[in-house]
Amino acid sequence: MPPPPRAKGYVRGGLPAQTASANVNGGEAQHFVPARDIPGDWWTLFRSPELNALIRRALANNPTLAAAQAALRQADETLAAGRGAFYPGVSGSLGATRQRASGAAFGSARAFIYTLNSASVNVSYTLDAFGGVRRQVEALRAQAEYQRFSLEGAYLSLTANLVTAAVAEASLHAQIRATRQIAEAQRADLAIVRRSVAAGGASRADILQQRTVLAATLATLPPLEAALAQQRNLLATYTGSLPTQFAARDFTLDSLKLPRDLPVSLPSRLVEQRPDVRAYAALLHEATAEVGVATANLLPKLTLSGSYGGEAAKFADIFSPASTIWGLAASVTQPLFEGGQLIHQRRAAIAAAQEAAANYKATVLSAFQNVSNVLLALQADARSVAAQADAAQAAAQSLVLVRVQFRSGAVTRSQVLIAEQNDRSAEIALVKARAQRYADTAALFQALGGGWWHRQDSTVKTNDCCKGHL
Repeated sequence: MPPPPRAKGYVRGGLPAQTASANVNGGEAQHFVPARDIPGDWWTLFRSPELNALIRRALANNPTLAAAQAALRQADETLAAGRGAFYPGVSGSLGATRQRASGAAFGSARAFIYTLNSASVNVSYTLDAFGGVRRQVEALRAQAEYQRFSLEGAYLSLTANLVTAAVAEASLHAQIRATRQIAEAQRADLAIVRRSVAAGGASRADILQQRTVLAATLATLPPLEAALAQQRNLLATYTGSLPTQFAARDFTLDSLKLPRDLPVSLPSRLVEQRPDVRAYAALLHEATAEVGVATANLLPKLTLSGSYGGEAAKFADIFSPASTIWGLAASVTQPLFEGGQLIHQRRAAIAAAQEAAANYKATVLSAFQNVSNVLLALQADARSVAAQADAAQAAAQSLVLVRVQFRSGAVTRSQVLIAEQNDRSAEIALVKARAQRYADTAALFQALGGGWWHRQDSTVKTNDCCKGHL
C-alpha cells in the first residue's frame, strides 16, 4: 500500500474546538475530538432503538450486501484454486486394451489377440524460476482483498444511507406536521375574517385573500406526503422488503439524539480507514503483480515430469517387478517469436499499473476532500440551526403580535398574511436545518471509514491491516 499523504489537517486554518449551539433540540454544540477512534456500530450514537433495529434488519436482508458477500467468497475460492499452482500436479490412470494384431511382422500367418492392462501415476511440476506463479497468486490475493474492502464499502454505504433516509423521513414528518399546524391556524384566521365580514368590519376580498393563503399552504402537503411515501419505499428497499410488506415505526427528529463528540481521525490514518481507498490500493497491488506475470511470460519455463506404473496381460501381474514401467523427463520452453504478443502484453500491464496508481491517487484526494467538506458543512449547519432558531422564534412572536394588533384594528389583513407566511417559512427552514445537521453528522462517520475495524463480523482482520493503530 502506498504511503499516506503528508497532511496535518483537513481544513485550512484548522478546526474550532466546537460548533455553535442553539436552544432547540438538535442545536447542541458538537465537539471535534482529534484522533478519536470510531465505533463499529457508530449509528448507535444517535440513540434511537428504532434506527438500530432497522439497520440490523437491513444487514440481514439487503440483497446488495448479499451480492458483495458472494463476490468475496468467489474471490477467496479463486485464490485458493490459484495456490494449487505451487504444488506438483499428480494424476493416476488405469486402463485395459483388447487388441488384435497381425503376426506378419513376426513371420507368422496367424493373428494375435491379446489384452493389455496398465496402471500408472504421473507427476508434473513447472519450476517457478522467475516468479510468474508467485506473482499470479499475488494478483489473486489482491483481487480478494479488493472484494473484501468492496464489501466493507457496501456495508458502510448501506448503514450511512439508512441513517440519512431515516433523518429525511423524520424531516418530512416534521415539515408535514408544521404545515398542518399552520393550515389549522389559517383556518382559524379565515373563520375570524368571515365573522368580521358578517359584522361589517371586513370585505369579501379579505375572505378571498385568506382562502388563497390557506389553499397555498394545503397545496404544499401532497408533495411532502408523496416524498414521505417514497422515503418509506427507500427504507423498504434497503431492508430487502417490498413496499407493501415493509412495516416500521415512523422516525421523528425528536427521537434522534445528536452525537455531541465527533471523531476527527488523523490524516495519516484516513487512507487505512477508508474502504474505498483500501479497495483501490488492492487494485494497484493487483496491477503491479500482473506486470510481474507478464515479465515472467517472456522468460524460459522449466518443467519436470515423471511417471511410474506397470503393464501386463493380466491385471493381477500389473504390480509385479517384471511389469514395472517408469519414465523421467525435463523440458525448457523459451518463447522465440510470438508476433510481439508477449512484449505488448507486458507494456499493457505496465500501463494498467500506471492507470491504477492514478486512480488510487484520485481516490485519496477525493477522500480528503470528502472529510474536509463534511467538517466545513457541520460548522455551517450549527450556525444555520442557530440562525433559523432565532428566525423561527422571532417570526412566531411577530405573528402573535400582529394578530393582536389586527384584532384591535392597528394593522391590515395583508400584514397578518405576511406574518403568517414568514412564520411558516421560518418553521420549515428550522426543520430542514436540524435534519441537515443530523445527516451531515452521519456523513462524517461515513467519510472517516465507519469504524469497520471494530466490528466482530468484519471481513478484514485487525492484524491484516492498520497494524499498530486499529
